[in-house]
Amino acid sequence: MVVQNNLDLGDPRKGILLEPFIHQVGGHMSMMKYDDSTVCKPLVSQEQWFYESLPSAMKRFTPQYKGIISVHLKKDSMGNLSLIACPQTDRRSSLDHASKECSMTIWQKLNQANSSNGDQAFVKWNHDQLTNTIKDSCQEKAILQADLQHHRDVSSLMEKDNGNQTEKNSYNPWGLHCHKEHLNRMSSKYNENKPHQFLLLENVVSKYKCPCILDLKMGTRQHGDDASEEKKARQIKKCEQSTSASLGVRICGMQVYQADTDQYFCKDKYYGRKLSPEGFRQAIYQFLHNGNRFRTDLIEPILSQLKALLSIIKKQSTYRFYSSSLLINYEGMEKATPSDNHSQGHSQRNSYPTSHGNSHPKVDVRMIDFAHTTYKGSQYNQTSYDGPDHGYIFGLENLIKIIQSIPAGE
Repeated sequence: MVVQNNLDLGDPRKGILLEPFIHQVGGHMSMMKYDDSTVCKPLVSQEQWFYESLPSAMKRFTPQYKGIISVHLKKDSMGNLSLIACPQTDRRSSLDHASKECSMTIWQKLNQANSSNGDQAFVKWNHDQLTNTIKDSCQEKAILQADLQHHRDVSSLMEKDNGNQTEKNSYNPWGLHCHKEHLNRMSSKYNENKPHQFLLLENVVSKYKCPCILDLKMGTRQHGDDASEEKKARQIKKCEQSTSASLGVRICGMQVYQADTDQYFCKDKYYGRKLSPEGFRQAIYQFLHNGNRFRTDLIEPILSQLKALLSIIKKQSTYRFYSSSLLINYEGMEKATPSDNHSQGHSQRNSYPTSHGNSHPKVDVRMIDFAHTTYKGSQYNQTSYDGPDHGYIFGLENLIKIIQSIPAGE
């Protein structure tokens, strides 16, 4: 097990109960929250290799890599499953300590919701309880016990002319969906003594109060060199039937904070696969709209970072970022202006005072998901490529053009 020295692991005798990362908007593998500044995901050796040999020029546009950690699947006396991270040694006592007094897990609550409300139940996170409910029994290393409230009507569903549904939630439900599926897979081959290795990565949205996140699958090809013929055919079909082929980019998920309702507008990967090029452009517009206005102040900071990333990608010879994603993140809670001091309602509650100095909105662009990335020198390199990843470049260039065109043709 390797963990960077600057990672605060707290008391080494205690296990850490991992919870779903509530701001996961895309992907199929469950992303877990380790602490406020760190998330973790199941380790794929090819991705670990990439992070450990990452070109210095790309570090600005990738999450900080913090090492790996062992995780155990723990079943309590009621049969509920939890994922327990064991930072250092004495793992058996760590598991018992972390799970003994936290038996009401998310797994149990999700199952209760499904049995009592049916499969159509929506999940609503109570944010105050999520961040403030710290179990004293877990002593110095806080274990967050999430409080889930299940309601059929927690989402406001709005039908549009094209039949697509838009969802508004207190939090994006996709992360919980991934977590449940992940536990289902793990429970089918349950082994309490088998450690699972997870990657520790920077939580790139930890600095945001109301993170708005767009997950984009980049490139014209999504299958890795090691894909089976069956998987290769599936991935090629997905690309051909989506904007991956026409634009080199497609939406995998997003959440947008709506200042007018104090909720998140959420979309998943199935929505993104159905979009036409014009539908993709409209979705980008929606991502930059807070329910009250279009955020023109975000255009230049996003374009600046995308252009800088494009310049770097063009110089990465032999790299192929198959099936990787690009995150565009920004702060949904706008800074208050002097006139806001006299405003009423949501506009006053959903803002925070601006500080003297840099008034630019908080915007961040990051590449993620490198399980199928290949390059010369990688021990997982099966095919040699020359030059940069032109499929990725094609997608980035189209994304830049689309964002540039939106303010003029709203």
